[in-house]
Amino acid sequence: MVTKLPKSPSIQPIDIPESDGTVVLERRTQRTQPPQMYQVVMLNDDYTPMEFVVMVLQAFFSKDLETSTRIMLKIHLEGKAVCGVYSRDVAATRVDQVLDAAARAGHPLKCFCEPAAS
Repeated sequence: MVTKLPKSPSIQPIDIPESDGTVVLERRTQRTQPPQMYQVVMLNDDYTPMEFVVMVLQAFFSKDLETSTRIMLKIHLEGKAVCGVYSRDVAATRVDQVLDAAARAGHPLKCFCEPAAS
């Protein structure tokens, strides 16, 4: 059982010079960081037709025929390629769209998103 009460800190009054009642506010600029960007990466497999990959790149990533073909060849030759760089939500949506289209067409095409290098 405690017999003594704890001491409360003493508060010293601060001498404030007389003022005319005005208050000055200081404006601070806030800097927000841009959102983290994510790249959508498509992987190569031995079963998905090249034409399907080109069609997916045109449909979901708004690439023209020449760019889609170039990306498809990079996927085929190097094993993977970046299809686009987006914010996290957009990248996740694109990945879901690609995987759903591949599943409906019966292709094992794989696609994922990862943080883009700064």
